[in-house]
Amino acid sequence: MAVTEQLFQHDAYLRRCETQVVELLPEGVVLDSTVFYPLGGGQPGDTGVLRAHDGREWRVVGARKGEGGRVVHPLAGDLPPPAVGEQVEAIIDWDRRHAHMRMHSCLHLLGSVLRYGVTGGQITAEKSRLDFDTQEEIDPVRVTDAVNALIAADHQLRSSWITDEELDRQPELIRTMSVQPPRGAGRIRLLEIPGVDLQPCGGTHVASTGEIGPVAVTKVENKGRHNRRVYIAFA
Repeated sequence: MAVTEQLFQHDAYLRRCETQVVELLPEGVVLDSTVFYPLGGGQPGDTGVLRAHDGREWRVVGARKGEGGRVVHPLAGDLPPPAVGEQVEAIIDWDRRHAHMRMHSCLHLLGSVLRYGVTGGQITAEKSRLDFDTQEEIDPVRVTDAVNALIAADHQLRSSWITDEELDRQPELIRTMSVQPPRGAGRIRLLEIPGVDLQPCGGTHVASTGEIGPVAVTKVENKGRHNRRVYIAFA
């Protein structure tokens, strides 16, 4: 079974890569390596194109996780897919991805300001949200100011890896109550904003918080006795 090397885990700023088709599935193309982030953790799958050396081009409409570490690239249109063994260039829609990176990093800052359990979340290029397990009222102005202060401080973001067993010994690292970090691969990626936040995360992120730019909490909803939904958008 083919396993896709996920290049974005090591460099979220890669916009394209040369790769090879290793499998054709009814739901899409599997590559031996990819810059396409697959849907997961509240972050949408990347869109973009696959381009053959002869100029043929296929639209990728949202990468998804497959079995056994594969990343599946669904294709739009009627053009026959590239053949197994064919070399193609994988190119992501960078502006969309970069917005997701900024948003995802911003949600980590939001969670560091609101230190409650996280029961859900969603990222888009325009706005995002987190759901918090709390009955307390949340002041949008105060939270906006606190998050923007962390953005302006231009904290660096760092990635590291720990084993499943190491995470088991540090359960306090897991902030999300509804989704657990994926296990079974032998290691789990940690995202650290030194002095601000540390938790498992497989998403793509900016290099420093200053890259996020100003944001605003646009709405806080009461979604139940123990659930406050907080929306955030670029200012």
